[in-house]
Amino acid sequence: MKVVAPSFEILADLDQQSLAIRIEACGRICYKSEDKITEASAEPFIRRILKHGHNSVAEMAVVTLKVVVDSETVIGQFFAVLPKFLQVDRPSKKELLLTGSVRAFRELYQDQGGVKLVKAIIGFLAQRHPLFFEDLVPKRGVVPQSGVEIEKLSLAEVDALPADLVAKHRYLAVKFITNRAVTHEIVRHRPCSFLQESQRYCRYSEDKFGSEVTFIKPMFFEEGSAEYRLWEQAMKDTEKIYLQLLETASPQAARTVLPNSCKTELIVFANLIEWAHIFRLRTTPAAEPSMREVMIPLVHAFSRLYPAQFRELSRSLADVLIA
Repeated sequence: MKVVAPSFEILADLDQQSLAIRIEACGRICYKSEDKITEASAEPFIRRILKHGHNSVAEMAVVTLKVVVDSETVIGQFFAVLPKFLQVDRPSKKELLLTGSVRAFRELYQDQGGVKLVKAIIGFLAQRHPLFFEDLVPKRGVVPQSGVEIEKLSLAEVDALPADLVAKHRYLAVKFITNRAVTHEIVRHRPCSFLQESQRYCRYSEDKFGSEVTFIKPMFFEEGSAEYRLWEQAMKDTEKIYLQLLETASPQAARTVLPNSCKTELIVFANLIEWAHIFRLRTTPAAEPSMREVMIPLVHAFSRLYPAQFRELSRSLADVLIA
């Protein structure tokens, strides 16, 4: 049995990596197979997850496009299909700003591939990132669409947009190490993407897990107290039963005895608007204490990265804490 404190990590380093490397790094958290990452492992991993329909993994990378369209009719056709899960702004009459995940663009093409602007966007992306569209787009490619100019924005260019557009089009991923009670609440936030360590596939009796179950230290009980000792004994008993079940049962069967205190890893990927919404809900005195334990320091970390979007929220939270 192992006990660890909850923590978080803003995955800023992944922002500097290719879309493929980013998706693989996030996707392998589900199986805790990060040890299998090599210089050549990203492409076969992505082809495999797309083939098997594990589409949530393809939500872990977004692309921002600036699209200039000559025809009002073409823009109208695009808006008429109500593209799902894309952030869409119209900075000027002929210009659109679009941000979406790999999954969002794939499904847009699958659902609305006959729309001219959709053809143009996917044709551009399939040329820039063929790995993500090779199973959808014909080998000859998508016929170029006249009257449409498309440019992919770098993260630096996204960060240089006006503050209101940055809030909608800048996405950040955070990896939480926390207990499952907290993650059960976090995944209720709809406009986010999530990947989580899977007890269905992870066999904690294996050497890479230390042949033990890891639990999150509860903030409710002082270490050494009678309550803490009761909690600790319950975790030890649970671990013993779980490991015993694994001798004859699969991980998905044995996990039925594991409690909320189990350590899990969860990646949350959302734009800054949604992060602000999460912080407003999950840092108040009414929020679950274990949730506040990770969310309060996280909002302060966000305010240092994006002061225009989070400084006021961070200050108001500080006032509440002082009060």
